Amino acid sequence: MTPLREPADGVPDVVETPEALAAAAAALVAGTGPVAVDAERASGYRYGQRTYLVQLRREGAGTFLVDPVALPDLSSLSEALRGVEWVLHAASQDLPGLVEQQMLPDAVFDTELAARLLGMPRVGLAAVVADVLGLGLAKEHSAVDWSTRPLPRDWLLYAALDVEVLVDLRRELGARLEAAGKAEWARQEFEAVRTAPPAPPRVDPWRRTSGLQTVRDPRRLAVVRALWEAREADARHRDVSPGRVLPDAAIIAAAVALPRSVADLVALRPFAGKGTRRRAAQWFAAVERALALPDAALPTMRGPRTDAPPPPRAWADRDPAAAARLAAARAVVTALAEEHDLPVENLLQPDLLRRLCWTPPGADVDAVTGFLVAGGARPWQVGLVAGPLSAAFVTLQ
Repeated sequence: MTPLREPADGVPDVVETPEALAAAAAALVAGTGPVAVDAERASGYRYGQRTYLVQLRREGAGTFLVDPVALPDLSSLSEALRGVEWVLHAASQDLPGLVEQQMLPDAVFDTELAARLLGMPRVGLAAVVADVLGLGLAKEHSAVDWSTRPLPRDWLLYAALDVEVLVDLRRELGARLEAAGKAEWARQEFEAVRTAPPAPPRVDPWRRTSGLQTVRDPRRLAVVRALWEAREADARHRDVSPGRVLPDAAIIAAAVALPRSVADLVALRPFAGKGTRRRAAQWFAAVERALALPDAALPTMRGPRTDAPPPPRAWADRDPAAAARLAAARAVVTALAEEHDLPVENLLQPDLLRRLCWTPPGADVDAVTGFLVAGGARPWQVGLVAGPLSAAFVTLQ
């Protein structure tokens, strides 16, 4: 394996002025072929998923490292690339942030999705580049704080290398998809990623606090909710990752202990840190609000009602027929995934399969097809699974 140490054209200066942005757009217009695109965030450091660096590379244009903090409107880059295919790795992670900068592609090739459809065992960018191109791509800066200004040169080198070989990778993966008869599958998957709507807000997002399963009564759940909401407001105001403001472990510890004073709170091990102790009064105020709630205002243990099926482990008791359908359907999908060298979750979303089995529209193939299409399955997926799933359901009647 040949290590990639320096971009072919060197490390470019960061584009951070309107004049430099206009020059970059002009160069990209004059380039040829697809454009490699990547984005860096500051996950774990800053609040939200804002983009802090955008990298682009196109044949005949070169590589550009663009600062979206200094230049929040990057629509000129989109205009420069109208009709051009964008090559990204794990596009679903980068596109939402790029859209916030007014960067909207007309076509996408996702090298991670391509690797999944080809059944590759490892789909991280460095692994795919190594397996397909025989090149070593360093990833030591993947988790740094990209909101840092100015960005160190070795970080910029890493960022430039991330788009250095993406188009070459796309070319090889595209050929493999064609040879495997999966090119149309990939086209449908890429378009689904490109046109995916924003994710809807989560209901009761505080219920995703790590360790929540150890909280056993509504009053303690109320403490979790109050502390989570106080942390969220503080993190948003300070633009800091919530986990750096107050760890989940501290929220759970307070909920379990139900401290009755600030002293009780800071006596808990997860509140021993200097920053956490400094805001102890703020956190205890949240605990007090939860402790003062009337019983009618406490959260339920089961969470809000949704249209989602119950956890599969409960199906055998609640609906044995649905449990039998799920077992049969999982066997069908697993066999098809193995036959076509695909991850099961890329052949059919597990949640959609569970919904089909819990509230089946009928066993005939047209009913199954309609249900899958309405649930967002792509035509290639429906073509592979609808008939076998229908046949499996018929045998259970």
